[in-house]
Amino acid sequence: MSATLSADGVPSAPRNEAVARALGRRRSRTNLVVKALCLLATAIGLLLLASILATLLWRGLGGLSITVFTTSTKPPGSNGGLLNAIVGTLIQTAIGTAVGTPIGLMVGTYLAEYSVGSRISGAVRFVSDVLLSAPSILIGLFLYEILVQPVGGFSAIAGGLALAVIVIPIVVRTTEDMLRLIPATLREAAIGLGAPKWKMITLICYRAAMDGIVTGVLLAVARVAGETAPLLFTSFGNLNWSVSLTQPMASLPVTIYQYAGSAFEDWVQLAWVAALLITVGVLAINITARSLLRGRK
Repeated sequence: MSATLSADGVPSAPRNEAVARALGRRRSRTNLVVKALCLLATAIGLLLLASILATLLWRGLGGLSITVFTTSTKPPGSNGGLLNAIVGTLIQTAIGTAVGTPIGLMVGTYLAEYSVGSRISGAVRFVSDVLLSAPSILIGLFLYEILVQPVGGFSAIAGGLALAVIVIPIVVRTTEDMLRLIPATLREAAIGLGAPKWKMITLICYRAAMDGIVTGVLLAVARVAGETAPLLFTSFGNLNWSVSLTQPMASLPVTIYQYAGSAFEDWVQLAWVAALLITVGVLAINITARSLLRGRK
């Protein structure tokens, strides 16, 4: 029997129930399609990640030996290692992190806590966003023009400062975002108790946002640890042992760049080992930092 209308022209109850069931079925189908697409995208991402890690392990573990950690790079066929490249990467990454993190932390704090009503905050945030998306090779060229060329030589200091420029916008963005997530009531309570603003920020806001800020620093370290282009224009690389900050210095990314396209099998093998070391190193930093933070809580 067909649906009837009530006195005021509204469809009867059976008609309403049929429409609701049809809408429910359509929404269920749409939900299943979207869920299937999300699962497919997740599976593709995990598959690509697993294939990259498997390739690194397969190609890198074969050349891993004690010589890699005790011998510097040598000419092809000389059973060289990666000691100078490992130390150079640690030094330049430490310089970039030590210089870039405080600057990024202070700029992010200014944007989150002191920029209310300020006209320059928009310009500061715009410059930070530009640096965040700028190609790293442009940063290398910039440091080459202002540090390397005037001095007349490549140096580890120039390489560390190039990495610091990459660290700064990442720390700025994460610091600002994490501080803005802190409830205003925490700030009001501290100020109401008579604490000055700087003490409220350092003792309350920083502690509340510590996890997010540390995560941002780790992301910055992970980013700069594998950068090659800026170092090619600043520290350049060095096949010999050197820890002088005023001289060219080796690094794992530059060594990978030089060795991966080589015609010598032992250099290609060392390139895979260097790639594996960078991946394991970044993973170890993340796990260690999260474990320390969890223990502090």
